[in-house]
Amino acid sequence: MRTFILRRLSVCAVVGFMVGLLATATMAQSSNEEPAPVAPAAPAEDGLPNLTAGETQIESESPPQLDTGDNAWMLTSSALVLFMTAPGLAMFYSGLVRKKNVLGVMMQCLFLMGLMTVVWALWGYSLSFGGDNPYFGNDEFLFMNNVQASFNPETNAVEFPMADTIPMYTHMLFQGMFFIITPALICGAFAERMKFSAMAVFSVLWGTLVYCPLCHWVWDGGILAHGQSTSLAGGALDFAGGTVVHISSGISALICAIFVGRRLGYGHDDMRPHNLTYTTLGAAMLWVGWFGFNAGSALKADGIAANAFAVTHFSAAAGAVAWALMEWLLRGKPSVLGCASGAVAGLVCITPAAGFVLPMPALAMGAAAGMLCYYTCAVMKQKMGYDDSLDAFGVHGVGGTLGAVLTGVFATRNVMGGEPIGLYEGGGATLLIGQVVAVLVTVGFSVVATLILLKLIDVFIGLRVTQESEIRGLDISEHGEEGYIFS
Repeated sequence: MRTFILRRLSVCAVVGFMVGLLATATMAQSSNEEPAPVAPAAPAEDGLPNLTAGETQIESESPPQLDTGDNAWMLTSSALVLFMTAPGLAMFYSGLVRKKNVLGVMMQCLFLMGLMTVVWALWGYSLSFGGDNPYFGNDEFLFMNNVQASFNPETNAVEFPMADTIPMYTHMLFQGMFFIITPALICGAFAERMKFSAMAVFSVLWGTLVYCPLCHWVWDGGILAHGQSTSLAGGALDFAGGTVVHISSGISALICAIFVGRRLGYGHDDMRPHNLTYTTLGAAMLWVGWFGFNAGSALKADGIAANAFAVTHFSAAAGAVAWALMEWLLRGKPSVLGCASGAVAGLVCITPAAGFVLPMPALAMGAAAGMLCYYTCAVMKQKMGYDDSLDAFGVHGVGGTLGAVLTGVFATRNVMGGEPIGLYEGGGATLLIGQVVAVLVTVGFSVVATLILLKLIDVFIGLRVTQESEIRGLDISEHGEEGYIFS
């Protein structure tokens, strides 16, 4: 009885903590104190605070001029985002599977770094950022045309095409790192049972037919971009990929998990993570790499990038604490896996909002993500019976959706400039409605497209390895190697 009462009191304390965070966030949004002078930022349009009305990520009304500081920061951010895929995600995921599949998961991440880069260079970048059609990209940047440097005989100089203050090369590389990691996230849903060949074909088709259109819709003035005449419900704000990366990959991951089916022995065999040391180190690498992911999405080395850096860190911290506290209260002990998963949940949640919200709302968002994603992974998944092996949906799909919706609540002119826009700031429900519409469009498009791709691949090459191969493990059956050899 004493333990029961203590746990109930503890749950009340956590709820009180959350209410306190939300109250603090509200007060922070509505503070009437005169802020310290800061450099002005252009009002946000198209979900990008450094662009003015009518511009996209690669088209600026002002004459392009190289800023070496911006370029250095964006190249660093590109490296940080690539670092998230391998070793970050590779270690995080590989530690969660059984030891007979550790190389299979690492190979998926490593191979996709190469495969998706080739696709991006050939046609992915052009389909994502080419042209001004609100629905589809075009061949403007096909095969790196209009991106790569060229010698101009008239000026006797080498010219680098520009995207505002950075070379097109830099913008292409930064966005390409997102293209790499997004299908790698989906791999967590079908880990330990999908053919390597099927994974490769699915990733290329999914990247081309799902990611590229979504990227164009959100970040290149398409139908989900904020403030465009062609936008659905006024469009949505997505600073660094809540819809484009996390909701799309998370929802597709859920469809993959259900379509491919459960692992053999799911529910009664021992499927505990084989190496939580790998997972912990991978989570730490993801945390660090995410600073490039979010702060780099400012596309400049400025105050908005600094704000994105700060709120990213705060949300991750709150997510880690919230998930660990939930386990501590409900299961008696906080786990390393829970703390790591909570940090990632907080990072996912803040991704769409990083350039639009202040630090106190970021703490509330991270804590909410930690709690909601914990419930999804620890309770809902068991009740519904699907085998999302590494919780790609539970963390990325749920966390991304929560973040996209809360962006419509907490977005503030204290970062963006312009008129009040978020619900808390008195901007009304217009933005919130736009965020919800963007979520629904992303979910619907991802579900339909993923189902079609999975069905086609299953018909032509098959999705799943044989039972014998699955029992032996994918390290041996798919790659002919072992992760651990002890003599």
